[in-house]
Amino acid sequence: MTTPDNAPDAPHLADAAVDADAVDAVDESAGHTGVAAQDWARASVDPQYRAAVVDLLGALAYGELAAFERLAEDAKLAPTLTDKAALAKMASAEFHHFERLRDRLTEVGAEPNAAMEPFVAALDGFHRQTAPSDWLEGLVKAYVGDSIASDFYREVAARLDADTRSLVLAVLDDTGHASFAVEKVRAAIDAEPRVGGRLALWARRLMGEALSQSQRVVAERDALSTMLVGGLADGFDLAEVGRMFSRITEAHTKRMAALGLAA
Repeated sequence: MTTPDNAPDAPHLADAAVDADAVDAVDESAGHTGVAAQDWARASVDPQYRAAVVDLLGALAYGELAAFERLAEDAKLAPTLTDKAALAKMASAEFHHFERLRDRLTEVGAEPNAAMEPFVAALDGFHRQTAPSDWLEGLVKAYVGDSIASDFYREVAARLDADTRSLVLAVLDDTGHASFAVEKVRAAIDAEPRVGGRLALWARRLMGEALSQSQRVVAERDALSTMLVGGLADGFDLAEVGRMFSRITEAHTKRMAALGLAA
């Protein structure tokens, strides 16, 4: 995560702590065994594992495409040309992530549109239900909502084959939006403290909607849910699924602190 030199110290430290948590979730799989120690060629021999990865890449690809569209829309609400240009650059980075995922789906013999289609309704529904009313709500939504999704995918990545894990982690790289959102939101709260209460309520709503949406998507895809709950090698057991969501919630609390909001 890149944080501008002029960003406040508190957001910088809080973001660093959140990044460390995300890395820890992946580092737990150091000294990989089972599927996580294999490359794609070996792991994909299992048709159920292959189907789960295609689902995962399809969900990620549509998520990146939706992120591109949302950032482009948010740029229209930007109060200055500098802010507009910054968001346009971030949108471009999200589209590049989408292209990498789309190309990978093609490489493994999957049709990209077919892989993304099962996730369109759920993701579009989430974005309809959480449409921001202004510039600041848009920044908080991207920071909170995207970060929750990234935490979830990083957790899953620790159980993937080496080739897929590398790609997933690469496309989850921050495009600069996190530090940008922290800087702008904290400045707005400093200028008008009452804004903080409204944005805190908004972020709590986003947290609930994002977790519900991610659980719903997984539950509807048999191969993906089987991989997550231990039906495939290196999957989570049910207790670990609970701990995973606890870690995601804890990271969310730290991000709220970085924004200067109460969780």
